[in-house]
Amino acid sequence: MAYDLSMRVWRGDSSGGGLQDFTVSVEEEEVVLDALFKVQAEQVGDLAIRWNCKAGKCGSCSAEINGRPRLMCMTRLNVFDPSETITVTPLRTFPLIKDLVTDVSFNYEMAKKVPAFAPQPREADGTYRMMQTDVERGQEFRKCIECWLCQDTCHVIRDHEENKPAFAGPRFFIRYAELEMHPLDTNDRRQLVQDQMGLGLCNITKCCTEVCPENIKITDNGIIPLKERVVDRQYDPLVWLGSRISRRDRREASADDSGTAEESARQQVTSSPKDRAGHLALAESLGAQGRWKEASESSRQAVATRSRTKGSQLSALSTHAWTLLCAVEAGQLPADPYADQAADALRQAQRLASTGTVLAGHHALLAAVTGRYADGERQANEALSWDRPKRERADSLLTLARSLAGSGRREEAAQALEESRALWPDNPRIAGVERHLHSPVTAD
Repeated sequence: MAYDLSMRVWRGDSSGGGLQDFTVSVEEEEVVLDALFKVQAEQVGDLAIRWNCKAGKCGSCSAEINGRPRLMCMTRLNVFDPSETITVTPLRTFPLIKDLVTDVSFNYEMAKKVPAFAPQPREADGTYRMMQTDVERGQEFRKCIECWLCQDTCHVIRDHEENKPAFAGPRFFIRYAELEMHPLDTNDRRQLVQDQMGLGLCNITKCCTEVCPENIKITDNGIIPLKERVVDRQYDPLVWLGSRISRRDRREASADDSGTAEESARQQVTSSPKDRAGHLALAESLGAQGRWKEASESSRQAVATRSRTKGSQLSALSTHAWTLLCAVEAGQLPADPYADQAADALRQAQRLASTGTVLAGHHALLAAVTGRYADGERQANEALSWDRPKRERADSLLTLARSLAGSGRREEAAQALEESRALWPDNPRIAGVERHLHSPVTAD
């Protein structure tokens, strides 16, 4: 049945605009996009509309219809009363380009920040195996057509423009959830999604779920489980203890068989020269052997190939600063200019770190190798005041011994050295610190 439909359509661009009234003849089985096509063809030929498939699968024709984010191609006219005026406006959360077309590039910038899927090695027969339940769990999130309706309705960025740099939004939370739930993926994105993607800002109002045209349970099946995983990592004492034990086991295995670790890491960077993790693993294995100069070259490669995430940048920069400083301390590199290079890497790392205490041990060693022994002692004691893994504590004690020796306090330095040796007898830094312990004193 044909009838005359009253419409109000936003016309304008980034400089301003307003709602304009139209009357167009339509059929009740048509959709809102059909009505706009008629307005465009018969009355205003320059009406800007973004669309593509007209089948609800490309997500292009998103707009707000009577104030609700919808796909124009999937919103039938017969859901409205024929006497009702249908108001169509652009997505409010994103900058306006013209009429109903908005700049949604924010979403593509957020997409670039998602660490890629990193599968574990294949089985012996060259295949991957997954439980069917694990396959089905992620399939729901794969239905997303990236229409950005969930992003548009999310009040965290809809009402607060300043939140956008630090909030990924519901579309990307389900992407992170999909990857985190994948049984073959080896990347751990939980810290990233909490610290940099703003997961904590989401208060699960479920408005994103309500507007999803694919009926994805964004909140219940994606965001809430993702929040639970982050909370488990940060606050569950058993999970925390397990991660500490696992990390300690990996480090001790690397130290006990550093040659094997080096060989494995070299194979990794040979097959993938831009593999940041491989370069860091090689630096760690070389450092465990006291080959700090070579380790600093590997860490430099890690800095050059670091990813876009803050955590990976921090890891690469802090490792590079540490290996350079250890090389200077051991006499494998001259203090000038390598101490300056280490200081520069440490400054960049500190900007990425949440607090100064995270890198207090690095700052202490920098002060010690550059002859600022009072600063080195103070910062080493600050590092020791925090709960750190045994080997990090052993390193801080060695740095304290180096600083005390430089200040002429040999007895205290020897005591700190022995405490460090008790925690980590095979620390490759010990020989270098012992050498400084018996060298002539140089005041600050």
